[in-house]
Amino acid sequence: MDKYDEMHFAKLDTDREKRTGFPEVVFCEGKRDEYLVQIYKRLLENDGRVFGTRANLHQYETVKTAIPGVQYNEVSKILKCAADDSASKNTSEGIGLITVCTGGTADIPVAEEAAETAEYFGGRVKRIYDVGVSGIHRVLSKAEEIREANCVIVVAGMEGALASVIGGLVENPVIAVPTSVGYGASMGGLSALLTMINSCANGITVVNIDNGYGAGYVATQINRLACGSKN
Repeated sequence: MDKYDEMHFAKLDTDREKRTGFPEVVFCEGKRDEYLVQIYKRLLENDGRVFGTRANLHQYETVKTAIPGVQYNEVSKILKCAADDSASKNTSEGIGLITVCTGGTADIPVAEEAAETAEYFGGRVKRIYDVGVSGIHRVLSKAEEIREANCVIVVAGMEGALASVIGGLVENPVIAVPTSVGYGASMGGLSALLTMINSCANGITVVNIDNGYGAGYVATQINRLACGSKN
């Protein structure tokens, strides 16, 4: 039977990496301060590293009092730490290649969540930002670079058309991430989501609105398969 670490308010999945190739990740948003601190301390003790998403500045300051080496990115809202200095090492030497593209600059926070997730799990990531369809020459000028990737993450709000454009340019899988960026009729990302799941371009899969973490996770699985690596 699979093991877990009983904390009463949480049951930490200590066997997850053995089963799936990925350790448990903390969704920080909404967690009480004392719970979050105890979870981070226990995971650091068990695994030697911790990766959390959707953390705010207050949570960072709270966790930092217990774990001084914890690192926080205000853009991606990633809160991570490691028992050694691996959390701060340059991640440019990861395996394979995952490329993350955004429609606009406002999409970068979600894109960075995806990019940092893929880097944390061992992938090499290239960022190509602000190549939306309102100036389509921008993405076309990067087409050859984008084609080099084992997997492409496309992060876009508004009408979400960038995923279809890139899907028609590359042979490898595209993971589309709709964002909540846009005016009223974008309905908090629903318009982009509907465009992406109705794309006529082949090879596109879609994750939930603003789910950069989910895109980075799936992209890592694809990238590992392309590299012949399980983890």
